[in-house]
Amino acid sequence: MIKGNILEETASALKGDWDIQLPETLYEDAILKVLADKVVLLLERGPETFFQAMYRLDISEKKLTAILNDEHVAHKIARLVYDRQLQKIQSRIDNKVKNESNDPDLAW
Repeated sequence: MIKGNILEETASALKGDWDIQLPETLYEDAILKVLADKVVLLLERGPETFFQAMYRLDISEKKLTAILNDEHVAHKIARLVYDRQLQKIQSRIDNKVKNESNDPDLAW
């Protein structure tokens, strides 16, 4: 289960990065559905656009090629994008906590 705060931050980042409209009540399945619809549009634009977007998100090419021929490719790619965004948010939170605990005289 994802904490509400992290879910909200992830949804906000995805909304801005992917230009998607999310429901007011956030839950993972709804976010994944909207994101999968956006992935379909991205795939329809062509491989170059798609792979550029995946590269910017730092989605593993190995993971992508493993699922590109899957029946539920859009949903699985949406899951990769969602999970990657969660990792980024969690990393920011972890680094913020570490930075706050450091010597205040060393803060910029």
